[in-house]
Amino acid sequence: MIEELLPGAVAVVEAYDGDALGDGVSLYPEEEAVIAQAVEKRRREFTAVRACARQAMEKLGVPPQPVLPGERGAPRWPDGLIGSMTHCAGYCAAALVPAGDLVSLGIDAEPHDRLPEGVLEAVALPTEQTRLRGLARSHPSIHWDRLLFSAKESVYKSWFPLTGKWLDFLEADIEIDPGAATDVSGGFRARLLVPGPLVDGRRIKAFDGRWTVLRGLAATAVVVPRP
Repeated sequence: MIEELLPGAVAVVEAYDGDALGDGVSLYPEEEAVIAQAVEKRRREFTAVRACARQAMEKLGVPPQPVLPGERGAPRWPDGLIGSMTHCAGYCAAALVPAGDLVSLGIDAEPHDRLPEGVLEAVALPTEQTRLRGLARSHPSIHWDRLLFSAKESVYKSWFPLTGKWLDFLEADIEIDPGAATDVSGGFRARLLVPGPLVDGRRIKAFDGRWTVLRGLAATAVVVPRP
């Protein structure tokens, strides 16, 4: 699913299977120490997504190794790799690419359902809410509020490795392209409302991404290409 949203150079591994995610997977001791006090649900998610990450490393010819949380929980990848992970109920995925191929990337998956009451107002700008109402009228089968939330998550996951700073939900204005009327995929652009990161002397002012809705999930991905 997410693999279709990313360039071919990106190694993507996904897993579906509800509560069985993480079964039979062993953690490295360093990872075990991070999750030792976690509840069972969190432990399964943590384990399953790292299993995906190890398989993605193997696809790129990199020996599997621990993936530990760094600043603000962002994964610390082996030298020479950049990547992103996501998990939600019954699904997880990891995407990795050699650092020479892309500057940054972010992926996110969410249940394809309405956001809980009050969440949209907390994460969406008035302009975004207006656009979502238009999308809902023209394509009522898609939960655009959840898709916007996922896109903001992918934008943040692409932003943070380049800046080391928090990006608030309201600091990026996202416009979603619904694609063709018969499709369940399209693109989006996130216009940054704060100064963007400098990459090779160039200020990034917007992030571009893609989205899809499939198998009860809404998924998004952002890539920051090299200039």
